[in-house]
Amino acid sequence: MQRRDFLAGVAAAVVAPRVDATQVPAVPIIDIHIHLFDPNRPQGAPYSGPKSSSPPVAALPARYRALAAPLGAVGAIKVEASPWVEDNLWVLQVAQQDPMIVAVIGNLEPEKPEFAEYLGRYRKNPLFRGIRCGNLWGRDFTAQAGMPAFIDGLKRLAEADLVMDTANPSLALLQAVLRVTDRVPALRVVLDHLPALAPFDTAPDRVALEAVLRDLAARPQVYVKLSAIIHRVQGTVATDLQPYRSGLDRLMEVFGEDRVLFGSDWPNSDGVAPVDKVFGVAKEYFAAKPRATAEKYFWKNSIAAYKWVKRDPAQPSL
Repeated sequence: MQRRDFLAGVAAAVVAPRVDATQVPAVPIIDIHIHLFDPNRPQGAPYSGPKSSSPPVAALPARYRALAAPLGAVGAIKVEASPWVEDNLWVLQVAQQDPMIVAVIGNLEPEKPEFAEYLGRYRKNPLFRGIRCGNLWGRDFTAQAGMPAFIDGLKRLAEADLVMDTANPSLALLQAVLRVTDRVPALRVVLDHLPALAPFDTAPDRVALEAVLRDLAARPQVYVKLSAIIHRVQGTVATDLQPYRSGLDRLMEVFGEDRVLFGSDWPNSDGVAPVDKVFGVAKEYFAAKPRATAEKYFWKNSIAAYKWVKRDPAQPSL
């Protein structure tokens, strides 16, 4: 071999080393939207998962861990699945027993006279990181947003450095969130399931929808769950990425990589797809992006949004 050939080979080896993809550590995942319930309790449960012909199965941390840990989940945030105020205590007790649960988003009604008392009680537990408000349990977020008592309650929530999750997105709900954040600018808000707010290109109120999303994106305290990515469209469900890619692209374009979060919606997600498919579609979408962007989506942004409690060495920290 001639000397110049030998030197060229050495230079190429230095400039372009071979990388074994299997040696690159997987991005850890904090799943910021799961539900816990137990229909086998003496009092039962007001919600026990998507409708099915088979008897409901309890959704508890051990079951979630068995399903999600092999998919890369190292922690999860429980979002309320009951309108019963006493279930805030029940779920905190359940979460306390398993370090997989890093936070609990509870159920309290800010406009109620007893809100301040309940908030003061539950916030003493460091796992209690906020409440969920929206169009569920017969409540109307648009109407609540016009109540002075509701706004006063959300001011208390913001003063406690806790977050408000929204439930079941619609154009009217997003417009109400704008009005609420006008009144309570310090309130951190997490919008749920926006990929399922469909479809951007054909919605009759597309112009109004895009306008409100951009107004919300201008508020740095508002975060977005890219959850419910797999969803029913005109009666059918696709479990591959392609039908959902343009909607995700649109949300990423509007909100940017610092404001998006991963949530599986387990076990409610079982109504459309197995949880491995739910994780898989999200992973596939972010696999085409820089690792730093994927880390923001799968765990880093959740720290800023929820300020959750690290309870296990496998859970990452900034």
